[in-house]
Amino acid sequence: MYQPAVEAMERRELNQLQERRLLETVSRVYAHVPFYRSKLQQAGIDPESFRGLAELTRLPFTRKSDLRDQYPFGLFATPLADVRRLHASSGTKGKPTVVGYTERDLRLWSEVCARALVTAGGQPGDVFHNAYGYGLFTGGLGMHAGAERLGMVTVPVSGGGRMRQWTLIEDFSPRVIAGTPSFILSLGEAMIQAGKHPRNSSVKVGIFGAEPWSEEMRQELEALWGIHAVDIYGLSEVVGPGVAIECWQAKEGLHIAEDHFLVEVIDPHTEEVLTEGEVGELVFTTLTKEALPVLRYRTGDLASVTSEPCRCGRTHRRMSRVKGRIDDMLIIRGVNVFPMEIEPIVMAQPELSPHYQLVVEKEGSMDRLTVEVEVLESSFNLVDFSALTKRLEEALKENLGVSVRVRVTMPGSLPRSEGKAVRILDRR
Repeated sequence: MYQPAVEAMERRELNQLQERRLLETVSRVYAHVPFYRSKLQQAGIDPESFRGLAELTRLPFTRKSDLRDQYPFGLFATPLADVRRLHASSGTKGKPTVVGYTERDLRLWSEVCARALVTAGGQPGDVFHNAYGYGLFTGGLGMHAGAERLGMVTVPVSGGGRMRQWTLIEDFSPRVIAGTPSFILSLGEAMIQAGKHPRNSSVKVGIFGAEPWSEEMRQELEALWGIHAVDIYGLSEVVGPGVAIECWQAKEGLHIAEDHFLVEVIDPHTEEVLTEGEVGELVFTTLTKEALPVLRYRTGDLASVTSEPCRCGRTHRRMSRVKGRIDDMLIIRGVNVFPMEIEPIVMAQPELSPHYQLVVEKEGSMDRLTVEVEVLESSFNLVDFSALTKRLEEALKENLGVSVRVRVTMPGSLPRSEGKAVRILDRR
C-alpha cells in the first residue's frame, strides 16, 4: 500500500475522520460559496448546528447543470488568485464545466493517484506509459502527477499515434500502461498487424478507465497483452482520476479513497439512498478540496457499493464497475437499454472483433437500434454472415428484452478509438 495507515484504517476511525472533514467542508462552502449558502439556507441547515454524517441526506444535491449555470468560477471557494490550475469539460452539450485546483488540491490529487497506481500494482522505479490525453481533460495530467509522486519514470505520450506508441513501448520498456480500454485494445491489434505482439512487450500492468468497459473486455485485454488489467474511476467535478481503483490482487470492485470522497448510492428517480449492494446513481461529497468542494454531486454513473472485506487488506468501501450512465440510456420500443449491456453479448461471439457501434435512427414514431459489429480477419472466409447475424440478433433480444438489428461488417471497417470510444451514433 502507498499509505497503509490510511488505506487500512479501522472503520470507526475512518468515520471519525470523515465526520470532521464533512463539518469543515459544509462550513467552508457556507462561508465562501454564495450558491451553497443559499441552498443550505433553503434546506434549513446552519453549519453551527449541522450534525455531520447523521444529517448527510439533508444536504442539497449538486448537479452538472449547477456547474454550467455558475460558469466559470461561481462555485469556487477560493479567490482565483489562489488557484494554480484549471481544467474543463469539452462543453459539447452546452457550456463547459470548469474545475479548479489550489496548490494543496494538486498535492492531494497526486497523492490519491499515487495511491491508485500502487493499488494497481505499480512500484517506484517502474517506467509508466501514460496514454491518457493531456490538456483540459484531467486524465493525463492527474495520472502523470501521481506517477511522478510515486517515483515512477513517467512517459507523457498522451493518446493517438499508434506507431509512436509501440515504438516507445519497445524502446522504453514500460512495466505499467494507462489509457482508455478501447484505445489500448486497438493499439495491441495495430502491433500485431505490424508483426509485433503486445504479449512480448515489457508491460505487466494496465490501468484502464474514462469509459465504461465490461469484464469480457478485461479478459480480452489481459489475453492480448498478458497483463493484469484493472479499472480506475474518477471524474473532474470530484477531482479527476484517483477517486477509486481496483486492486490487482482481487479485481473485485474499486477501492474508494474514502478519506477524501464520501460516497452514497441513490435511486436516480426518487433520490432515496439505497442499501449496500443495490445499483443506483453514485453521489460524491468531497472532503478535502479547497478550490472546488462539492456537496452530494450526482455523477450520473450507475454502480453499487460494498463494505465487504477485501483480500488486499484495504478497509475503504468498494464500488462496482460502472454499469452505465443515466444519460447514455436508450429507450428502444419502450425498453431501457444501456450500451454496456451489449458489449458482453458481442464479445461472446468468437467470430467477432471486440469493436462495435450502436446506431440509433428514427423509424416512424419509434426509435430503431442497429448494432454494427465486424468479423475477425481469421474468420472472414469461414463465417456464415446470415447465420451469425441471426444468432447475434437472438442473443441480443433474449438479454435486452427488445428486438434490435445487427449489421456484420468487414474486418477493420469500424473506427478505432484514439481516446474515448464513440459507441453511439445518434442519427435521429
